[in-house]
Parts: sequence; structure tokens; C-alpha cells
Amino acid sequence: MEYLDCQGMTCPRPVMETRNFLAAHPQCDEITVQVDNLAAAQNVERFLENQGFQVSVQGNGPEFKVFGQRPESGACEITLEDPGERGQKTLIMVTQAGMGRGDDGLGTLLMLAFLQTLKEMGSSLWRLVFVNAGVKLTIEGAETLPVLKELEGQGVSIWVCGTCLNHFNLLEKKQCGETTNMLDIVTSLQVADKVITF
Repeated sequence: MEYLDCQGMTCPRPVMETRNFLAAHPQCDEITVQVDNLAAAQNVERFLENQGFQVSVQGNGPEFKVFGQRPESGACEITLEDPGERGQKTLIMVTQAGMGRGDDGLGTLLMLAFLQTLKEMGSSLWRLVFVNAGVKLTIEGAETLPVLKELEGQGVSIWVCGTCLNHFNLLEKKQCGETTNMLDIVTSLQVADKVITF
């Protein structure tokens, strides 16, 4: 069993340390990664699952241990992103809870209308990434939540920044999408055909 201590590391270092270790040790079949926040635990968990590990997480905070075990021995190519077969991939990065400046109430209405209209993009809409105050659109009680869940049900990938959720103390209130990290976000930007930022 290999052990990585990633406590005290900010996003995306725990995932990067795990990725780098597995790249240097491709025959590693069991690994434990210790982190000190839930967002990091979720990010490492998802990364290991994407690498073919069976994963479990222990801890209730502030310390978490992420255990990964490959069901079959053998080296595995390290991958961060599977862009899928959706044709053109449009990524939309949402950086705020409202659209535009001037009137917050109007901005909230405009953002809701924008998200409701996104389905008109059809299959080219690939991924929504929520960062900074944009993560507030993914939590319980948000008017936008039913719209986002509908898009998710239609196959649109929704990623929510774990560092941002932690900053606003909203990690436990997230109701849709996957908690993600900056390494995954940068990788998504690389493979997207088009990026739109609000």
C-alpha cells in the first residue's frame, strides 16, 4: 500500500501529486492519499476512479483518507479527461451568480433565463464549469437548480469548483454536478472547441 500525504495542499495539488505518483509508479495497485478537506477528498476520489481504481473515503473532517485499489494488476495509462463523442464541444464557464452589472435582481433573472435557454445549443453544449460566486447557482434552494439538473440529465457535464465551494462554506449544500479542481478545469479548456465565459 503506497501512502501520499497531501495535507495542507491547495487545489489542485492533491490531484497533481496523485497523478504524478501514479505516472512514476504505473504498477501501483493500492494507494492511500491523505488530505485535509472534503473538496480535495472528492477530487482525488474521482481521479482515482477515472484511473480504474475502486475507491473508498474515510473521515468526517478535517482529515480524510482516500483509499484506492485496482481490481486487476497491471499498468494503466494516466488520463485526466475523456472528451466523449459529442462532436463540437462548447464549454461555458460561469464565474458569477448573476449576469451583467447594474442591478443584482435583474442579473439573477438574466442568468436564470440564460441557463434555461442553453438547451437550444443542442449536442454542442458539452460542459458547464462553475467557479467563484457562480458555484452559488448549484446549491440547494437556488432557482437555477432544476434547470441545471435537467441539463445534467440530458448529458451535459457540470463541474463545480471545490475551492470556491469551500471558500463560501457551501460544499455540503451542492446539489448537482461534480466537485472539481483547477487541473481538471485547465484540461477541459484545452480540449474544448469553444469556451464562453460569464
